[in-house]
Amino acid sequence: MIELEIVGVRVEMPSNQPLVLLKEVAGVRHLPIWIGTAEATAIALAQQGVVPPRPLTHDLLCNIVAALGRAVVRVNITAVEDGVFYAQVVFDDGTVVGSRASDALAIAQRVDCGIFCAVEVMEEAGVQVNDHDEDEPEAIDTPEAEERELRRFREFLNDVEPEDFDK
Repeated sequence: MIELEIVGVRVEMPSNQPLVLLKEVAGVRHLPIWIGTAEATAIALAQQGVVPPRPLTHDLLCNIVAALGRAVVRVNITAVEDGVFYAQVVFDDGTVVGSRASDALAIAQRVDCGIFCAVEVMEEAGVQVNDHDEDEPEAIDTPEAEERELRRFREFLNDVEPEDFDK
């Protein structure tokens, strides 16, 4: 499994379709996953640290898990078939529950757990955004660096459609 981190959520034009962009923690490949509007909002709110006055669906699920004395310890992106990503939510007692990737990522943002991806998924759907001349990948440890990374990825996405990631 390859550890990933969420870079951000964006709405890509002209399709007006939201996507979540993940990046290898120890690499240069990115994993774009087109998702629904509700899930994009849920991920973005959690990433920005926004706490709604009443729990949203993913907040409620996390609250229920905690009330039952359990914890989510990681999420795994396990497969991609015809552009649809599949995931698992893994609990502290070893229980594994199947999930849509977007829901698993929304939960991961809320509980601050690791996000992992099967090697096969990254090989099939991962993309390398590499338009700078440095031998080492640029660290994304400042808002400015993150914005540069997102801008480069948006430029890459201007010329592709979701179907381009199908094999």
